[in-house]
Amino acid sequence: MNFSDLKAFVCVAEQHSFSLAAEQLHLTQPAISKRIAALEGALDTRLFDRIGRSVQLTSAGSALLTHARKILIEVEDSRRAIHNLSGEVSGKLSIGTSHHIGLHRLPAVLKEFAQQHPAAQLNLHFLDSEAACGKVEQGELELAVVTLPPLNISGVESSLTMIPIWQDPLVLVTAFDHPLCSLHQITTAALAQHAAILPSQGTFTRKLIDHHLNSDQQPLNVRLETNYLETIKMLVSIGQGWSVLPETLIDESLLAHSGHFAARRTLGIVHHPQRTLTNAAYAFIATCKQQP
Repeated sequence: MNFSDLKAFVCVAEQHSFSLAAEQLHLTQPAISKRIAALEGALDTRLFDRIGRSVQLTSAGSALLTHARKILIEVEDSRRAIHNLSGEVSGKLSIGTSHHIGLHRLPAVLKEFAQQHPAAQLNLHFLDSEAACGKVEQGELELAVVTLPPLNISGVESSLTMIPIWQDPLVLVTAFDHPLCSLHQITTAALAQHAAILPSQGTFTRKLIDHHLNSDQQPLNVRLETNYLETIKMLVSIGQGWSVLPETLIDESLLAHSGHFAARRTLGIVHHPQRTLTNAAYAFIATCKQQP
């Protein structure tokens, strides 16, 4: 069994396409087909059903996929461990991060890392924090710089190693002419009387907001959900609703009600506890820790 054949198999299974797998692996489609045929010959079984343009795993293919992923991860882990012995900070480092962190926290980190370690190649993927964590769990990304899962909240779990880097206070915000501005004290009951624009259900930030506003007991009037915090900021600034946003986003276009919401999310780095990190990953973590 050839590692290159296994890699082609996993790629076709994930892309559900020979042509897309060829594109991702920088090979021709006939080369991908040849590798899959070689693997099927070695195992003496069909791994894919090809129905028109659709490619689906057979039962044998489904059984192989989990093992193939583990084998490839182990091979890559061994290569990293051997390369680390040189002490050289080089090679590709695949990192996932959210748009907000990428825009507001990482520019200084990326600049410093590139200057200090020019032989390392950053492969940056912009994803929601939850999706980035999932890709780290699956071995597709080495690191993710994300909103860390708030483990003190019921229903939130993670098997990843988490490294806190920045504390990110959250603030209740409205437009300057919003009806809430006339209240001496803004309660959850008062908030529920007005439209809210919040991060999507299921996100770590939304879970934190719901937890602190006790929305299970007092349902909120959510007009719109989106994971793009800059979009939420714009909609709030023109009076479309209230929201809770990171303090780093607050400017003269918003009125911050600092005394009415006391919560903070933690931003940091996650990695798989069973994966050997590259020297580049360790260097990147160190660079993040040095930034305010």
